[in-house]
Amino acid sequence: MTDNKTKPTDSSVEEYIASRANDEQKADCKRLMAIFRNLTKERPKMWGPSIVGYGTYRYTYESGRSGEMPLAAFAIRGRQLVVYLDCEGTEQSSLLSRLGKHKMGKSCLYFKRLDDLDTSVLEELVRESIAQTKRRYG
Repeated sequence: MTDNKTKPTDSSVEEYIASRANDEQKADCKRLMAIFRNLTKERPKMWGPSIVGYGTYRYTYESGRSGEMPLAAFAIRGRQLVVYLDCEGTEQSSLLSRLGKHKMGKSCLYFKRLDDLDTSVLEELVRESIAQTKRRYG
């Protein structure tokens, strides 16, 4: 069984953002950090070299593979920001339709500017993602 490559580190969240983000992204990251802190009541921690995570949960798949991941997280990916979400229900689909300008992968919400999104809808998506993750993994 392989080890999970995404693990918490002692790296500085502030240094990561300062080294990767342009001025607009720095402001957006600050706003995202406030949202995530408010929703999780946790402090940010770097996970691997490029994910800002809040809280943790432990998962075990049917295959037996297990590990730990952040309960809520975001990252800077070039010109885009990404928020990691468990977003598979019909309620989440409805929220995504009202979110604003974004692209959605399996569990990655990509956007260029936080001002392009309805942040109250984003908060609800993150809140729901956290709740789903807790229901699924305890």
